[in-house]
Amino acid sequence: MLTDRDTLLRKLHELRSEHRDLDTVISRMGEHPVDRLQIQRLKKRKLLLKDEIMWLESRLIPDSIA
Repeated sequence: MLTDRDTLLRKLHELRSEHRDLDTVISRMGEHPVDRLQIQRLKKRKLLLKDEIMWLESRLIPDSIA
């Protein structure tokens, strides 16, 4: 049975993978810009992924005792 932590780690891995893939696609599209609107949409998706990755990472890091 998977724990919440395992589920979060799996989701984090998926998001990081998609983020890297988008980075590659955006880079290749930038070399031969055909559809600027599509590039903008991909960049926006990449930023949303980054925010979600950061949120998941913060959930996985235990709170420090102040």
